[in-house]
Amino acid sequence: MSKRRARIALTMIVLGFVLMLGSAGAAYAQEGGSSTLLSDAGAGNLGGGIGVGLVIMGGAAGIGRIGGSAVESMARQPEAAGLISNAMIITAALIEGATLFAVIVCLMALG
Repeated sequence: MSKRRARIALTMIVLGFVLMLGSAGAAYAQEGGSSTLLSDAGAGNLGGGIGVGLVIMGGAAGIGRIGGSAVESMARQPEAAGLISNAMIITAALIEGATLFAVIVCLMALG
């Protein structure tokens, strides 16, 4: 991943967290009508949606890199294909578990 893409991804993550967690104080501090751009529930929904998208993209990128590296290393050393595939499956399962947990946390912000 290039530095530019990493900066954009980090900015999106920070923006999602700010929208999801930081909007509650401003919404409660106002008197009378709501003059904010997003309501508390709307900001939470937007932050949760951005979070889910980023989590899915990150998990897919991680598993794609694992698969590509495993295929490349199997091509270089065919005799180690069994060990490489076992390590690849275990690592992909760990990434899937962390991705599923993160998606559940982001979906809790939607509800």
